[in-house]
Amino acid sequence: MNRFFSFVVLVISIMLTGCQFSENIYINEDGTGKMEFSFDGTQLMQMAGDKISESQEKAIDSTFSFKELFHTMRDSISKLSEEEQQKLKSLEPFKMHMVMNPETSQMKFDMFTDFNKVSELQDMFKAMKNFGDMKGKEKATTSSNPFSSFGGDGSTELDYKYDGKRFKRTAKIIDKEAYKQVTDSLGQMAMMFGSSTYKLNYHFPKRIKSVSNETAMFSNDRKSVTIEYGFMDYLSNPEALNLEVILED
Repeated sequence: MNRFFSFVVLVISIMLTGCQFSENIYINEDGTGKMEFSFDGTQLMQMAGDKISESQEKAIDSTFSFKELFHTMRDSISKLSEEEQQKLKSLEPFKMHMVMNPETSQMKFDMFTDFNKVSELQDMFKAMKNFGDMKGKEKATTSSNPFSSFGGDGSTELDYKYDGKRFKRTAKIIDKEAYKQVTDSLGQMAMMFGSSTYKLNYHFPKRIKSVSNETAMFSNDRKSVTIEYGFMDYLSNPEALNLEVILED
């Protein structure tokens, strides 16, 4: 496999064991927009620095397209199983901006894609799970990828809706027993996630009239809303971040 891609997978695997996650959505007037997952692993840099430096010694500040990257790897990808090829294909709409500097202990990744309508967004978590599962030939497990809780095992659903005036983010546990098995499998990883947070940052083309979550914070122009929650609390109860935003006329 491409050495650069292998390095990206290594770093993301490390970051998924404990960092600050942000789910950022930018909606335009016509309903199109951009979704971005941000991973801030700066606090982990000192702990994982030696392991990372084995693969990459120089500072990195790079933006790349997964589709273009996979094109350069097409010969290697053709040798993968059909299942693994489909996992890679689900990542093609995404681009990634990665910044890592061992000297300043900075490590941040932004994974983003455009969308034509908000209802497309439920597929994003499946793509995140697929990316977290990629560790070379090693078989991935739910205990090493927290995004297994969303979009892969069928125990939960996550939907987004927007009609120009009302935005809704709805998570639902549809198989409580299966979902409990997923969260229980995190085991000791739960301790590493203890200090991690999950933040929603949503940006709208109009001023916000009301938000269902009472902890929401607004931007000065009241077109953006931010909600922060403990990551393990979110994994334990994904419905806690269900949200309804009503915009002004």
